[in-house]
Amino acid sequence: MGDDQERVLETARAFAALLRAEGFAGAVELFAPPLRAAVPAGTLRLAWSTEVDGRGGVTAIGEPTAEPDGEPVRVRIPVGCADGGFTVVTSVGADGLLHGLRLDPGEDAGWHPPPYADPARFTETEVLLGDGPLAVPGTLTLPVGPGPWPAVVLLSGGGAFDRDESSGPNKPLKDLAWGLATGRIAVLRFDKPTFVHPQRLPADFTMADEYLPPALAALALLRARPEIDPDRVHLVGHSMGGKVAPRIAAAAEPPVAGLVLLAADAQPMHEAAVRVARHLAELVPGPQTEQLAEALAGQAATVAGPGLTPDTPAEALPFGLSAAYWLDLRDYDQVATAAGLALPMLLLQGGRDYQVTVEDDLTRWQQGLGDRPGVTVRIHREVNHLFFPGTGPATPAEYARPGHVAAEVVADVAGWVGSGR
Repeated sequence: MGDDQERVLETARAFAALLRAEGFAGAVELFAPPLRAAVPAGTLRLAWSTEVDGRGGVTAIGEPTAEPDGEPVRVRIPVGCADGGFTVVTSVGADGLLHGLRLDPGEDAGWHPPPYADPARFTETEVLLGDGPLAVPGTLTLPVGPGPWPAVVLLSGGGAFDRDESSGPNKPLKDLAWGLATGRIAVLRFDKPTFVHPQRLPADFTMADEYLPPALAALALLRARPEIDPDRVHLVGHSMGGKVAPRIAAAAEPPVAGLVLLAADAQPMHEAAVRVARHLAELVPGPQTEQLAEALAGQAATVAGPGLTPDTPAEALPFGLSAAYWLDLRDYDQVATAAGLALPMLLLQGGRDYQVTVEDDLTRWQQGLGDRPGVTVRIHREVNHLFFPGTGPATPAEYARPGHVAAEVVADVAGWVGSGR
């Protein structure tokens, strides 16, 4: 083993030891500045606690292994838990710092098809949306038969999500795609550019840049397929995907057939971030989570204040997102945009969702859309933000457990999209 490889492993071992000791303040000192801005100590503590608490606690952390090629060098650290393990995946640069981080489920916690999905009733094909350096891959899921079928474009939530909106062992958008296709609805879902091309994004990248080009390309691709009814192509957005759906619909030509908004946030995101951070600080009390909430409150005040300019450093803003991103968000009113669209809409909300809530978000949609005909609102009291069923107050730990989008939620979307209204 070369000296460089050994230095990589030494850094990974140090990081693993700090995680095991829950020394999160020291752990983030090993992060490169962009990662430290995006994942401060309190966020790391929450992510780690969510994963290990959902698996019964840590029993062992294994020896890191490094991939032979690449810069930075990818390293995998196995973590054993009482109820199954997971893997910490990170990258160590030539500077000796960590440049990426994710928590991957163990092989025993992989995704399995939900009981309402029948793969014999559909086929899947890889597609490419757009052209140029930010083109993204996707999956077209077509019911078996000639059609023409109604169709939806799925829009994932905020963050660097793949086409399935993979989170731990769960893939809620794949659940939804397979469930809808089983019900004779075509589905197109895609990887976000933040997932596929994180190194290629310009400094002034915004939510509009993140969603509109691939989503508009997806709508065009569906309408050009002979198996698709071009007059029955819909947008289905989850979380931030629901927030941006009205913006995409306003730019779409010809118009989409309708919008399905799944736990779409309406409260300004910088305000919601503080609310959620304070909620999590109550669930996982301690100085680090309290400091995270206070730090987010200060960053949110910068977003809301008159001093936010394109030159404001990302380190001073929530989640390490750029000033351009926050300025674009601040200027966008999703509820007013939706109210200006002459489109039918279905709004679904989970009663156990602490990220997007009935009180803070759904009420804003209801007030803005009023009693407009063609707008349907349904609350599923027993589901969380991923629309997974459960009981009692929702916690981050349940996201680490395998689950599926509730069958009744899939049925709601399928019935509404397929009805033709």
